[in-house]
Amino acid sequence: MSAGPGLDPFTDSPEIVQLRREVRALCMRFPDAYWRDLDRRREYPAAFVQALTNAGWLAALIPTQYGGLGYGLREAAAILQEINQSGGYAGPAHAQMYVMGALLRHGSEEQKSRYLPPIASGELRLQAFAVTEPGAGTDTTRIETVAVRDGDGYVITGRKIYISRVQHSDLMVLLARTSPREEHRPTAGLSLFLVDLRGAGGSITPRPLRMLMNNETNELTIDGLRVPAGNLIGSEGMGFRHILDGWNAERILIAAECVGDGRWFIERAAGYAKTREVFGRPLGSNQGIQFPLAMAWAHVESADLMARRAATRFDAGLSCGAEANTAKLLASEASWAAANAAVDTLGGHGFNAEHDMERKFRETRLYKVAPVSNNLVLSYLAQHVLGLPRSY
Repeated sequence: MSAGPGLDPFTDSPEIVQLRREVRALCMRFPDAYWRDLDRRREYPAAFVQALTNAGWLAALIPTQYGGLGYGLREAAAILQEINQSGGYAGPAHAQMYVMGALLRHGSEEQKSRYLPPIASGELRLQAFAVTEPGAGTDTTRIETVAVRDGDGYVITGRKIYISRVQHSDLMVLLARTSPREEHRPTAGLSLFLVDLRGAGGSITPRPLRMLMNNETNELTIDGLRVPAGNLIGSEGMGFRHILDGWNAERILIAAECVGDGRWFIERAAGYAKTREVFGRPLGSNQGIQFPLAMAWAHVESADLMARRAATRFDAGLSCGAEANTAKLLASEASWAAANAAVDTLGGHGFNAEHDMERKFRETRLYKVAPVSNNLVLSYLAQHVLGLPRSY
């Protein structure tokens, strides 16, 4: 079902149309009140994630030989887009879509045969990705968590921050330094490990962080964590290159989520503007309401086209760094503009939790800065597309 080079990237195949219907039907079982209650209590959407798992959607990108659906990124993007467009929040589940990509692309056959089938079936959950550190945000080469070889394994010590879903994952992909930064070019000397959280014991201490949105995020203290040598993903010292492969997929999937958010905001706001009367006429008859919503629609739909193009190139095995980054940039900016236009349209109701607008407003704001700041996306495009000097 993956999109080939000749498939129109701007039109859903009949299979994807049906996939969207099925995901939408599943989301209807989890209405606004479900998400609103979880947000109020800052709880993980366990029932929703389990339903996605049971339906097989979280195994979308896992090849059929390992028990997954064998879909391409276009199908995966459609799943996440529909979740957000239905008023839900794909954030607590989307990581499994791309985190396992490092294992799939760079793991040994023994690792893939051992872990991918139980991930696909839902027996194991892989949703935690430990890269960011308190002293090393976007500059990944500055991480200080170290992995020291010890006999038939490694001992890992350090700190990580903004690591989500640790308490709801069985496995975690972790990036650590296996040789000093000074000995190599900055991107070398980093290695990628698959950590079995079930056996970590007290060597990993999570400290939950209360975030702007309900995202189950933690700071981790790692002290003497032992990881078998067999859990090294790919080659020692090549971890940075291994995670780079997954960043394009992550950006495309995030773009799809933002498109879903943007459409939700516009649909809700337009529906309200049609029925709300102010000064004896519909609120939506005012151009001050119409124009921001119309502009938001144009930007969201344009971002969707770029995201589709990026996903099509990814599935075809073509270079897509510029397209993936541009899709994430345009979609996150478009969803944020739609969020602001929607809140302005609803007025006081936009700030009332009972209308769900403020919850989605907080959720979509994240993507202007994560998984990469839009300023860094612009720097990437300036350097790698326009050929300008590196600015950082």
